[in-house]
Amino acid sequence: MQICPPPRKISFQKKILQLRQRHHILIQQPLSERLTGTLLRMAEKNPVLTISYSELQTDSVLLRIRQGGEKTEGAYSLRAGEGGIDLVANSESGTFYGLMTLQQILAQATDEIQCFNIEDHPDFQQRGVMLDISRCKVPTVKSLKTLIDQFAGLKINQLQLYTEHTFAFRHHQQVWADASPLNSNDILSLKHYCNERFINLVPNLNSFGHFERWLKHPQYHQYAECPDGFTHPWSQTHFATGSTLRPNQKSLALLNELYREYLPLFDGDLFNIGGDEPWELGLGWSKRKCSQKGSTQVYVDFLARINQLSNRHHRRTQFWSDIVLRQPSCLDQLPKNMIALNWGYEGDHPFKRECEHMAEQHLEFYVCPGTSSWNSLTGRIENAKKNLANAARNGLKTGAAGYLVTDWGDHGHHQYLPISYPGFVLAAGHSWNHKATQRMDLAEAVNLIFLGEADLATAELLIRLGEVPGLAPSKIRNATIFNRTLFWSMRDEPSATQGLSDGQLHACINELSSICEKLRHSAQPDLKLVQDELRNASKMAIHGLQRLLLFRSNSVKKQNLDSDIHGIMAEHERLWLARNASGGLRESLQHLAKTIEPRQ
Repeated sequence: MQICPPPRKISFQKKILQLRQRHHILIQQPLSERLTGTLLRMAEKNPVLTISYSELQTDSVLLRIRQGGEKTEGAYSLRAGEGGIDLVANSESGTFYGLMTLQQILAQATDEIQCFNIEDHPDFQQRGVMLDISRCKVPTVKSLKTLIDQFAGLKINQLQLYTEHTFAFRHHQQVWADASPLNSNDILSLKHYCNERFINLVPNLNSFGHFERWLKHPQYHQYAECPDGFTHPWSQTHFATGSTLRPNQKSLALLNELYREYLPLFDGDLFNIGGDEPWELGLGWSKRKCSQKGSTQVYVDFLARINQLSNRHHRRTQFWSDIVLRQPSCLDQLPKNMIALNWGYEGDHPFKRECEHMAEQHLEFYVCPGTSSWNSLTGRIENAKKNLANAARNGLKTGAAGYLVTDWGDHGHHQYLPISYPGFVLAAGHSWNHKATQRMDLAEAVNLIFLGEADLATAELLIRLGEVPGLAPSKIRNATIFNRTLFWSMRDEPSATQGLSDGQLHACINELSSICEKLRHSAQPDLKLVQDELRNASKMAIHGLQRLLLFRSNSVKKQNLDSDIHGIMAEHERLWLARNASGGLRESLQHLAKTIEPRQ
């Protein structure tokens, strides 16, 4: 019996519960609309189930639901005996999570199940997923609702859609015109869908850095720290337009206008204003102020003003904590009603030290690891395992209020959605039951939640794909060599691959080719889509490696590479449109098209 996330305590009896003829769900008192809807959806999947408030004979009752038990929010107990199953919870959320567990058990059963006892409650009260819908890829509402159902099964209770320019603000059409943005009807529909599944849809709008999609337009240059562009402090790459707002009243007025339109669409009191990576702060409009006070202090002062604005809209502000952690002494200046989002995406990220800084200042905070999918093509399973466990372990030790896994789409969002499935499963497990998740069978859990295949073949190949980077270990961070070589200019060999032998590159190609060969062509459309996505991801990774071998003057022919990339691009377009709107696709394809440029 596979249950994901794994429950706190589970024990089995030698007795067997016969499921035949058990088709009644017995309720002792009226349930809320949300729980009633949950039961009705269960009945839709199993039409023999009937919800009843009357007394019934024991041999016809599958499930009895009643209040009681542990008072921890989200706690529940499930006990299956020869007379049926009892679900006991002291909160609506606990009842819901008990039903999610039971659905998984029944989905794996035939005509009988072994009797069991489950006692369960979460490690973290806030367990969230943040999806990037601004770096090219905007999922359709249908795709998002499918994910919401899957996240509900994982007992996720918070969803954020990372937004820069992909909401259709009424007076800013120029910003989102080509992006296929979500509109107010979409948000309201998604919010309602989330609420029915005990998920809080939290507004997310980056409000300081990462404003480049706005500031590139001349009419918004007046808000830019560097309206004529800047040189990135890390990569030394020059960007023609700015990415960071001026920390002044005029920028606050723009944000206030956006907040007035955006925030009323959402329930709850949370709001993620972003605030990460204001790369050019202090290089332009605020240069003098930053030279006097320090750029971190200028940042903290403006963050506090954004927080005041958020509070006026009756919101508690969440913000990314990367800047304030540069100078932890700044933490004591932050309003205590703010929630710091402590992010880090490598297995060895210093969550311990950073969480301790937060806890010492009595600042509420979440730990925010990642799925390790972006900039990878294939996924980075080993890094994901370490990163997700590291965040949970140190978050629990230091009293983190929540666990929010992030799934980004940097540089064209070329990874396909299934590449993130293992990260979603592991994150849900670590946020619910960290200790037991480290023993969880990942392929079985991915298959149970996302694939529903009769065997584990596709799930196992997905995991294998995410393990291929281990065949050619590199010090590259937040990416794989496959992604790096695919989009590399082919001038100087990347430092990340210089220590790798041709034999290691061929070992990766052989494993990727083997995965492609083993991927079946399912007759089931949803599963076939996943298989096609894994196949094209493998081809992208192979193509990158072959480019490097060509550069090293091996036997790969340039003509074959150009032919391959055309096929990859055509399939990328088809697969993109299967789950996502068209906005952003052209930009994603342009990244791939650069690999066809003439080579020296």
